[in-house]
Amino acid sequence: MKRTWIFVLLLLPFWLNAQEQLDNMNFDQWSKVKGTWYPSSGNGKSVWSTSNPGTSILRINSTVPEYEHVAVAGSGKAAAKIVSRKLVWTFLTGNLFTGEFVRVVKFSGAEMYNGVPFHSRPKSLSGYYHYRPGTIDFADDAHASLKGQRDQGQIEIALYGWKQRQHFISNDGPSTPATQDPALIGHARLTLKEDSGGYVPFELKIDYRSDATPTYVYISALSSRMGEFFTGSSGSILYLDELQFNY
Repeated sequence: MKRTWIFVLLLLPFWLNAQEQLDNMNFDQWSKVKGTWYPSSGNGKSVWSTSNPGTSILRINSTVPEYEHVAVAGSGKAAAKIVSRKLVWTFLTGNLFTGEFVRVVKFSGAEMYNGVPFHSRPKSLSGYYHYRPGTIDFADDAHASLKGQRDQGQIEIALYGWKQRQHFISNDGPSTPATQDPALIGHARLTLKEDSGGYVPFELKIDYRSDATPTYVYISALSSRMGEFFTGSSGSILYLDELQFNY
C-alpha cells in the first residue's frame, strides 16, 4: 500500500498539469501600484503583462480594468479594456500578453519576455471579446498606404517547446512570427476586422504541428495588430473577458 501511495504522489504533478489553466484568465483581478495598472491581484502569481509599466510615467495606462462593460455580470467581475493611443512622437497599441514587460527602450521601443511556463495540450482557447476599431491615423513609412483604412485587432495563442522564455527588444526589429519559430508546437490566431457591436464568444482551435509537450504558452491580445510597426488607430478598443482552455 505504501508503494502505491508513493506512485500516486509521483504522478500527481502530471495529472494536475494535464488540464492547466492560467492565473486570472477571467481578468477579475487587478492591482494598481504607483499609478500603474497590473492585470493581477498583486499576490506574485501574475502571468499577464502590458506596456503600462513603461507608459504610466506619462499617466497613460493602455490596458485597464473594466467593471461595467463585462461579458459575465456579477459581483467582483471585471474585463480587460485594451486601447490604442497616438502619442506626440509615436503610436502605442493597447496590449495584453503572457510574459513580462521589462522597460521602455529609446522612448518608442520595449524590452520584454514573452511566454510563461505551461505543459498541457488544450484543444482550444475560448472567451469573449468586444472590438471597436477606429480609422488608422498613424503609420510608419512602410505602411503609410494603410492610413484611412479601418484598424484591425488580434488575439493569438502559441504553444512552444522553448528551453526558456523568449527575450525580445522591439528596437532590434519585428519579432519572429509564431508560425516561423522552429520551436512552435501549436498555434491559433483570430484577426478582428469589424466592430463586433458588443461581446461575442470566440473559440480558437489550436493547430498542432507535433505531438510534443509544450514548455511555454504565449497569449497576446492587441487593439491594433500592426502596432509593432507603429501603425493603427488612436482610439481602437478591444475588451477581453473570461478566457479559458478547453480540453
